[in-house]
Amino acid sequence: MGSMTELGYGWLTPILSYLMAVLGSGLGLRCMVRAVGSTGRAKRNWLITGASAIGSGIWTMHFVAMLGFTVTGTEIRYNVPLTVLSLLGAMVCVGLGAFAVGYGKHRYRSLLLGGTTTGLGVAAMHYIGMLALNLHGRIGYSPAAVALSVVIAIAASTAALWAGLNISGPIAAAGASLVMGLAVSSMHYTGMDAVSVQVQPADTPLHGATLMQFIFPLAVGLGSYLFLTSAFVALSPTAQQRAANASAEGLRHLPAVPQ
Repeated sequence: MGSMTELGYGWLTPILSYLMAVLGSGLGLRCMVRAVGSTGRAKRNWLITGASAIGSGIWTMHFVAMLGFTVTGTEIRYNVPLTVLSLLGAMVCVGLGAFAVGYGKHRYRSLLLGGTTTGLGVAAMHYIGMLALNLHGRIGYSPAAVALSVVIAIAASTAALWAGLNISGPIAAAGASLVMGLAVSSMHYTGMDAVSVQVQPADTPLHGATLMQFIFPLAVGLGSYLFLTSAFVALSPTAQQRAANASAEGLRHLPAVPQ
């Protein structure tokens, strides 16, 4: 049995991965709030932006956390196509969940459908990412821990979508982002607790890329995307602000009332 650790770099990777989860969740929630107050093309664009933010955030969280994953007796490589698939799958599933909530006619039914779809997407991202691992040995999973991680993912996703529909204040939104980040991180580490590795030493070279060769640069790129998008969302006026500006502009052009 290979000995494993999630803390190969101490607490650095858990903290950094948590921050990425919070950033992605917070940005996604802000986009959901903007989508609720928008119509037409603007609504669609905000939902797409929110889905890409949450999908990027949870993917980056997962692979930053994987920097601390080591197995004694074997090096680890990652299958590049499967790794990219895990990212695209996360974005698509989160997008389906966001659109189900954004356009659903029955509020709570749409929330349940959207939360379930998004949660399954989060879990699929995690386990496709784990499937991308190449090492000298066999990876096994505890069914109970896997099931618990999926339940956590669905519960966290449903809570995030609910927050996107019901929370608009900056302080409340920040609190929801912290909780969502904690829930996503909990899902990851619960899923990792389900893993066991039976090492089979071999001299044959492993196929795939190391984290530093491919995944870490991609994670840095996605992290930069999240920061830039956060700045764009923060600087974009809300629907209420646009309405207030339009009203003020209209009042400014009214003819003066004779004295």
